Amino acid sequence: MAKRIDVGGLSAFYGAHKAIEDISMTVEPRSVTAFIGPSGCGKSTFLRTLNRMHEVVPGGRVEGKVMLGDEDLYGPGIDPVSVRREVGMVFQRPNPFPTMSIFDNVAAGLRLNGDHKKSSLADIVEQSLRGANLWNEVKDRLNKPGSGLSGGQQQRLCIARAIAVQPKVLLMDEPCSALDPISTLAIEDLIGELKEQYTIVIVTHNMQQAARVSDRTAFFNLAAIGQPGRLIEIDDTERIFSNPSVKDTEDYISGRFG
Repeated sequence: MAKRIDVGGLSAFYGAHKAIEDISMTVEPRSVTAFIGPSGCGKSTFLRTLNRMHEVVPGGRVEGKVMLGDEDLYGPGIDPVSVRREVGMVFQRPNPFPTMSIFDNVAAGLRLNGDHKKSSLADIVEQSLRGANLWNEVKDRLNKPGSGLSGGQQQRLCIARAIAVQPKVLLMDEPCSALDPISTLAIEDLIGELKEQYTIVIVTHNMQQAARVSDRTAFFNLAAIGQPGRLIEIDDTERIFSNPSVKDTEDYISGRFG
């Protein structure tokens, strides 16, 4: 069941350096929210705070709140690993486990969670590959290495791996930037289908992609080089691209800077 995310007053640090400052927003369930903005403005850093991946970086820490439904993801006693089960992530470059078969790639998270029953694993692997629109392409070679697939297929395999553990939220950090146009279209179509079940947040540098796939768009920017990134505005995607409230947003979208 997809869940809503409420972020309040969030800042993220790398050691003494403040990367993003005082970000507050709501991400609605069963929708796609796109993060846009120039390189270095904190989009990916903010994305990684939503499943506590930011803390994996040495010196990474967060101030503020991230609520998933009624649970504070940074609350006392909350296990970051359990957060990452609820908030899955797909990275910029497809990263299937190279020594594992297609089947084992999808089943990896389930096995980590203690599910070793072959019959239930097979059902969930098939269901996840179908959910990622990959089943028909790989059903006859499930025991072959995932690294033998094309780039676009590998990215859909990574999406299948992420949804196999039934997360509430799916984060995607520029999931199409390493893909050709046909594979990109396949991933965009898939995002449109997956939002029926998941809360999806996508970082993209591709303005047209944000306009095509998202329901809401958030624009991030820096006041100056070396300053922390900030959320400038968030609104319905149609409004952000046709009539933004802030001039910086309009300048960025129209290509006048960034």
